[in-house]
Amino acid sequence: MVGGGDGTLSVMLRRFIPLSEVCEVLAISSDQAYALVRTGDLPAIKVGGRGQWRVEVSELEAYIERMYAQTRDLVDETRDEADTSETVDR
Repeated sequence: MVGGGDGTLSVMLRRFIPLSEVCEVLAISSDQAYALVRTGDLPAIKVGGRGQWRVEVSELEAYIERMYAQTRDLVDETRDEADTSETVDR
């Protein structure tokens, strides 16, 4: 492996990573990772004779960006509702 002890550089140099590494990056269980793949939220491919799942690093990054955007929208929506509620209460 190339890079520091945390493995981040080694992930960046590879195009595809196994679901086990997706679990580590997102700090989720393997069941949650499989669910993301099955629903299509996280595009992946099956490779090899045993059909092991692999996720393209760029797809994982895109997923993370989408989750940041969804979270920002949720926070903005919640903030807007709170502002509206305060205005009505006054």
